[in-house]
Amino acid sequence: MSKKITKIAVMTSGGDAPGMNAAVRSVVRACAYHELECVGIHRGYDGMIEGDFIPLDARSVRGIINKGGTFLKSARCERFRTTDGRQIAHNQMVKEGIDALVVIGGDGTFTGALHFNAEFDFPVIGIPGTIDNDISGTDRTLGYDTALNTAVDAIDKIRDTAHSHDRLFFVEVMGRDVGHIALNAGVGAGAEEILIPEEDMGIERLVESLQRSKISGKSSSIVVVAEGDKIGKSVFELKDYVDENLEGYDVRVSVLGHMQRGGSPTCYDRVLASRMGVKAVESLIEGKSNFMVGTIHDKMTLTPLEQAIKGESKINKELIRVSEIMTT
Repeated sequence: MSKKITKIAVMTSGGDAPGMNAAVRSVVRACAYHELECVGIHRGYDGMIEGDFIPLDARSVRGIINKGGTFLKSARCERFRTTDGRQIAHNQMVKEGIDALVVIGGDGTFTGALHFNAEFDFPVIGIPGTIDNDISGTDRTLGYDTALNTAVDAIDKIRDTAHSHDRLFFVEVMGRDVGHIALNAGVGAGAEEILIPEEDMGIERLVESLQRSKISGKSSSIVVVAEGDKIGKSVFELKDYVDENLEGYDVRVSVLGHMQRGGSPTCYDRVLASRMGVKAVESLIEGKSNFMVGTIHDKMTLTPLEQAIKGESKINKELIRVSEIMTT
């Protein structure tokens, strides 16, 4: 019979994502609703090892649902990768009287939670917070929708400049391993080409496509590139190759970078965070552990953490076909 949960800790770890504050707020208020104590852990696993805990109640999280980043802070922690580090963290949690843990982050955060649970049988539930949308077991991760909207807004602005100066812009967006942001933002912003890790377009085919665009009368173009695209070593290498092999284009590069992680979360991400936080707390109350909260077809789901980490987040093949038609 599982131990009764009376005190839950919540932390954010890894890269920050819009909606993390909203998720913390939801966990805290769900705890208050169910008459449980809640504790926030500063700086992720680092703070767990150092015992950097703060009590949180419903009033302490007011006014944060619209804030980007994470007020609990986030940090990577090498010490938590070691058995000794995790033992110290467990000692701190026991000393504080904490019965269960909600972790908000990506696969690295979930991997740490898995080890922690396996070694100490400590109840954990994960909430997927990453703009890359690269976690299996959920249609959307926290921050993805906001990052998409940020990218589309930036590309729209860049297009104004591209059109005014008859320029070709390579716009790099985040997505080291998956192309969800590039594909969706590219279609949404009307990009002439979209380069993603899942589809190796090839440099020659890219040049041929840009040549066709030039012949058809286009004097400016936008190419959206996921940072993990396999065509070149970097977006700047792509620029240099096109400069050397395609006449008539004034080529520029814009790397959107970390601006995609910032900003006020969209309504979608705020609502998603609220649903996930409540589901996480109520799952722990029900005695569930080692699961990630997610949504599939807009239904709240639980996926084993190990499956969420090892599974593949598949790119939308139908949207790839749509993008090819739109760039004709």
